[in-house]
Amino acid sequence: MKRFGDPRVAAAFKAYGPNVRDRLMVLRETIFEVAAATDGVGVLTETLKWGQPSYLTEQTGSGTTVRIDRLKGDSGGYALYFHCQSGLVGQFRDLYPETFSYEGERAIHFGAKERVPVRELRHCIALALTHHLRKKRKK
Repeated sequence: MKRFGDPRVAAAFKAYGPNVRDRLMVLRETIFEVAAATDGVGVLTETLKWGQPSYLTEQTGSGTTVRIDRLKGDSGGYALYFHCQSGLVGQFRDLYPETFSYEGERAIHFGAKERVPVRELRHCIALALTHHLRKKRKK
């Protein structure tokens, strides 16, 4: 398990209830694993944006910010958030129309007891972390 480099992020995770915290920790680890395994991404910066744990490709500028958080209310649900103007959620919806539950153009939602499709999730995270690289190659 990767240690927290930012005490504010550690405090944000500590503030979550234990069930959602465990699921968000798995998402966090998956984000770091995908970054390490994906060419061009480099070391991620972990910080808070809008009070949410956020993962940035500051070192390389390869991708867009990925954020994670619980869903509002007491459902135990949680989500992976993306910049709403990036077009990423639309790409995910095209690739995996029945695999995930989506919130508009900004998020993939997960239910408290839902099995997470890991292979597909890792692909979506890799697409987000390389979003800017792919845009540059198209020009």
